[in-house]
Amino acid sequence: MWNRTKLFLLNNGPLLFTIIIFTIGYFISGQLYPAMQKPQVFFNLFVNNASLLLLSIGMTFVVISNGIDLSVAGMLALTTVATATLLNLGVSPYIIMPLMILMGIAFGALQGFIIYKLKVEAFVVTLMGMFFCRGMAYIISLTSVTITDPVYKALAFQKVLIPGLGKTYVYLYSIVALVMFLIAIYIAKYTRFGRTMYAIGNNEQSARLMGLPVERTRIMVYAFSGFCSALGGIVFSMALLSGYGQYAFAMEMDAIASVVMGGTVLTGGMGNVIGTLFGVLIEGTIISVLQFNGTLSSWWTRIGVGVLTLFFIGIQMVFQQMGKKSSSS
Repeated sequence: MWNRTKLFLLNNGPLLFTIIIFTIGYFISGQLYPAMQKPQVFFNLFVNNASLLLLSIGMTFVVISNGIDLSVAGMLALTTVATATLLNLGVSPYIIMPLMILMGIAFGALQGFIIYKLKVEAFVVTLMGMFFCRGMAYIISLTSVTITDPVYKALAFQKVLIPGLGKTYVYLYSIVALVMFLIAIYIAKYTRFGRTMYAIGNNEQSARLMGLPVERTRIMVYAFSGFCSALGGIVFSMALLSGYGQYAFAMEMDAIASVVMGGTVLTGGMGNVIGTLFGVLIEGTIISVLQFNGTLSSWWTRIGVGVLTLFFIGIQMVFQQMGKKSSSS
């Protein structure tokens, strides 16, 4: 019984730690600022961070496979500008949204192909991808493009009431992010693609020897990240009803921080999307505390996230060392 408990803690320690940190942090925040105890404030974490959650889901898959994707925020910004521009040209949103999704998938797959077929470092390829997406966004428009399409606005303002909580609500695009979260859990845990992704992250050479489709899976991982980025861009454009090349500046770093705080190891092979959700919620809680305080600079968010990221990396190292000692004994 003790051995099973010990094995469970070693495998899930970082995730449990993240959940505990969020729970304690939100409870303390609620005591300091009683307004944060309202259900609507909690659900606003999902409303305000829907795009970040989508980017972080894709980033989680990339990191688990021992990769990195710095282009996610650039793709998000490009999606917002392209969407707003096409809407203003009279194109139906039901045509634009699938088109943006296909653009994200194709761009992600292209990056994956360059990385793993042409043997170029993922950091370099996705950094260039980030520059390309930001540049294309500014080529389309140097200024913010406002969205006035009535159908798109109706979708953006569509509220979904939370059962049993009166008038507490989230927006439709928040539900989209949560559905994607559930789909990602299923993909990672119950599909061959998910199992192959973990195997590659643990040891790519062993995965090849087992006959697993390493190259194809890596390309699919980046295609999935591109899909999540484009979907995040659609959500972001709904939240702000506009598109701009400067949107989501440095959000790729927030996504990486959320992934790390969620217990996913940067060297790959270990982590899950559930932890990423709580990593996003921790970032959202920090922002909410600063907003309720009203006197602190927004840059404290960066400081807080940076400190917590380093802290969680340290926790991961502790659990890794414990796992090595346990396996050796």
